[in-house]
Amino acid sequence: MPVPIREHYQLRETIATIFAYEQSHIEAAKESIREQRNLLEKFIQADPFFMLTLEPYDLKANDAPDIVQRMIKTSAVFGIGPMSAVAGVIAKIAVEAMIEAGAPYAIVDNGGDISILNDQTVLVGIYAGTSPIKDLALEVPPRAKPLGVCTSSGTVGPSISFGCADAALIVSKDPALADAAATALGNAVQPNVPLAQCFKAIDKPGIDGALVIRGEEMAIWGELPPIRRARVGAERITKG
Repeated sequence: MPVPIREHYQLRETIATIFAYEQSHIEAAKESIREQRNLLEKFIQADPFFMLTLEPYDLKANDAPDIVQRMIKTSAVFGIGPMSAVAGVIAKIAVEAMIEAGAPYAIVDNGGDISILNDQTVLVGIYAGTSPIKDLALEVPPRAKPLGVCTSSGTVGPSISFGCADAALIVSKDPALADAAATALGNAVQPNVPLAQCFKAIDKPGIDGALVIRGEEMAIWGELPPIRRARVGAERITKG
């Protein structure tokens, strides 16, 4: 089985780690990220409210870019703003570009929002900051179609969250939907709310499974890939 290569890639706020067997496939992902960011930035220049709203966005333009339409559609499922899905959408489209370039193995980790196409088993680490629940990973078996594994946190990273989850993780066949759902789940995790109750926020079609870590507590909902012990050091986290 070929050994994947990896490359760290940053373009302004987008901070990604890209995995593939061939450099040409990584270049396809980077080109996609540049193109999609350009389309999104032009749309935001025309309507800055799109970037600021925390509620579903009412699209009035008939010629909005595909990335904008995907962000609006997936975030609206959970009643939140379109920027909640931006990282997942960019990762998803980048992997689509890699597949179009012939990649059988294509992973884009966009700051913890990950789109995966893998023809060999992949371990996806679960990082929960200062929580004592450490060194866990999802064991994702080989797949013929992409999978989304996205994580939000109220204690780790720069993303906006109104909750206190150390990690709110979503698995979905749609990485864009997974990203928005992770935000919604993270928002639902409050100090005195039972974790099992928080999953009501993401109990929607298309969501396969979820996991929440809050301090010393962990809860699982739906169907997830097998959870395994694995070293998850901070140096493996995709960050600037």
